[in-house]
Amino acid sequence: MNYLITGCAGFIASRVAEKLLHQSHRVVGVDDLNNYYDIRLKEWRLKKLQASEDFTFFKESVADYPAMERLFQGYKFDAVLNLAARAGVRASVEDPWSYYDTNVTGTLNLLECARQQGIKKFVLASTSSVYGNTPTPFKVTNHTDTPLSPYAASKKAAETLCHTYHYLYGLDISIPRYFTVYGPAGRPDMSYFRFILTIERGNPIDVYGDGKQARDFTYIDDVADATIRGLDLPGFNIFNVGNDRPMELLKMIRILEELLKKKAALNFLPRHPADNLITWADLTETGALLKWRPAVRIEEGLEKVVKWYFENKQWLQNIKI
Repeated sequence: MNYLITGCAGFIASRVAEKLLHQSHRVVGVDDLNNYYDIRLKEWRLKKLQASEDFTFFKESVADYPAMERLFQGYKFDAVLNLAARAGVRASVEDPWSYYDTNVTGTLNLLECARQQGIKKFVLASTSSVYGNTPTPFKVTNHTDTPLSPYAASKKAAETLCHTYHYLYGLDISIPRYFTVYGPAGRPDMSYFRFILTIERGNPIDVYGDGKQARDFTYIDDVADATIRGLDLPGFNIFNVGNDRPMELLKMIRILEELLKKKAALNFLPRHPADNLITWADLTETGALLKWRPAVRIEEGLEKVVKWYFENKQWLQNIKI
């Protein structure tokens, strides 16, 4: 099979691409390599992919419709996995425009190109942030009309565009809603990675709120597996990809202290109004659709992250948070 994966130098997309390449598929990857976070992490992931003869990379933005049109005309894709996204709740409050360019316009561009080329399989990466402050555990049937950030609103807009293209043109579209993905080579703006770097550097950790806010941390390999399984689904499907085991941030910090053998100093700050108090995935639909459950416990996953950190500490110790 020949797959287009957008955001291929990103955390989730690079792992999905790795798995598909390992299964002997061909992958064309697109990424604009923006500097939202330290570019060295993206370059590290991309270098691993470029070791495969079945991987082809284009430095392009999904928001550039002519560039996407040329790409679709040059390749015959069996499916599109749109995993490119501007992520980050707080940053979207400061710069909502870039989020809409990538998350909404980019999705529309890819849907239109897929329609024109007769590509029927499409996956859109979405987020638990669309649930806002609705009751937990978050069910796919919860209403998602009250997002708390421009990031969440942009992802909800992308979801509705996907439904429109499914309805009008018969595209099979799967939308995994990811819950706080973590793992080796993750994003340095994510709490667990930021905590590791900060503890290692001997600096105090900024904790927004009382630290009792909980996140449904989900390991990257589990996330990639569920994403790929979504390619087989007919019709229009939305499903949660989470761990179903929320953990308070303070507890995560304590686990990391033990793994790093260092004590963390905490600097408590006011809670950001765009932050959810808790994310927690109901996996009922996911299990029924994909026959999938998360396999990696968070204690095991964090141990793998710390191991990866020490293996790459020479360059990671200078990563910008």
